[in-house]
Amino acid sequence: MGSLADWEDKGGRLMAKGFAKGLVTGVAGTVAAVAGAVYAIKKKVIEPEEQKAAFIEENRKKAARRRVSH
Repeated sequence: MGSLADWEDKGGRLMAKGFAKGLVTGVAGTVAAVAGAVYAIKKKVIEPEEQKAAFIEENRKKAARRRVSH
């Protein structure tokens, strides 16, 4: 990292370029974190509930078949 004079020599362009890179990196990191959180919630909460609902529906169908067959 250079001195303050090195930053000012480019007329602020070097600093603006670094800010833009940092902003893009921050936005990309935030998007990745949100996507990871959504995926984790889907795996831990939504899919087990869907599996439970499918299991209950399957048992309901089996019970209906048993009632009809007797």
